[in-house]
Amino acid sequence: MLTAITRAFRTPDLRKKLLFTLFIIVIFRIGSQLPTPGVNTEAIREAVQGARESGDTGQLYGLVDLFSGGALLKLSVFALGIMPYITASIILQLLTVVIPRLEALKKEGQAGTNKITQYTRYLTIGLAILQATGIVAMAATGRLFPNAGDVLYRTDLFTVITMVIVMTAGTSVIMWLGELITDRGIGNGMSILIFTQVVAVFPAQFWAIYKAKGAFIFGVVLLVGLAIMAGVVFVEQAQRRIPVQYAKRMIGRRMYGGTSTYIPLKVNQAGIIPVIFASSLLYLPVLATQLWPENKWMIKIQPYLQQDNPWHMAAFFGFIIFFTYFYVAITFNPTEVADNMKKYGGFIPGIRPGRPTAEYLDYVLTRITTPGALYLGLVALIPMVAFALIQATDDFPFGGTSILIVVGVGLDTVKQIESQLQQRNYEGFLR
Repeated sequence: MLTAITRAFRTPDLRKKLLFTLFIIVIFRIGSQLPTPGVNTEAIREAVQGARESGDTGQLYGLVDLFSGGALLKLSVFALGIMPYITASIILQLLTVVIPRLEALKKEGQAGTNKITQYTRYLTIGLAILQATGIVAMAATGRLFPNAGDVLYRTDLFTVITMVIVMTAGTSVIMWLGELITDRGIGNGMSILIFTQVVAVFPAQFWAIYKAKGAFIFGVVLLVGLAIMAGVVFVEQAQRRIPVQYAKRMIGRRMYGGTSTYIPLKVNQAGIIPVIFASSLLYLPVLATQLWPENKWMIKIQPYLQQDNPWHMAAFFGFIIFFTYFYVAITFNPTEVADNMKKYGGFIPGIRPGRPTAEYLDYVLTRITTPGALYLGLVALIPMVAFALIQATDDFPFGGTSILIVVGVGLDTVKQIESQLQQRNYEGFLR
């Protein structure tokens, strides 16, 4: 990884792309620190400090704060972070399977992809308005920071509307910055912004562990974290390669085909999407207990919503298993893959083209998804287990969604850099 980055800085055009990406990241982080107009930053700082000391930040803010890099806890201009865009992308991806019009656009190539991207932007703005309205309303009524004073200087309608507009505009700027990195930087713009937001909170988390547990526990956490990261890298790179042979075909006076390739089926075919789905679903009852704290049903279920509760862990693990199979089923269509192979004269050695090929792909995919789902569930449970065993804070850095994002985006970015290096430094068979 370091070798690829060093070689990239030695290449003039890649160096410009890397420096441009770093410049956009700096602007992105500055926007995460700028407070929204009308926010009492001192009151928020005290509320966040109290919440972290009591270990309530994970229950209160969930994934939204993770993908905002802590900006939500400051009610900054980029408080919503990248979460509205992620949600919109997932919704459009799911709707593509359901709505024939979107499925037809997906098959139209680049023009259809651009149209779906435009729909994603519109949906992102709509979701940003809804989320900003909810966050500002909760801040104005004191439910976002329960033990804090007045976090807003004024709670009149004009101030609330201004804050919603500023936060929504911040989400639009984040989308623009991500597209700039994709077009003029090293690519994977949105993924790099997500990576930046997740990594941004690591120093504070490390320092909190060092202050609370001492040097020995801090060293143990680092060693465990490196071991977890190595395991995640190993599984993320693991794949089942199904060989595919293409028959020779005569088109005009030329012979085509006769090549051998493979279909790479990753062990973790679903990525981090199942963890996001499961976390979001389990966050709904937590939000309900905050909105109706006096309701008798909310009082009864509240003990089961704590992270160290075994029932909560079992439900989280079960939802991850379910959503892993669900997401893989809607994103990988064995029948479509088999039909495309048959159309271009491809076949799997020992398997007849058509329906037998689709059944074989479904058989392999179902069984390879099982270890992938178990892996996702175990990694996602690491922070909860750490909280239950050693009473770690909710800021435990290694495990869950954060480590999956860091490793996944890091591997994709390095592959992107290496592919661009190969285009510029290709060594032929003659040296």
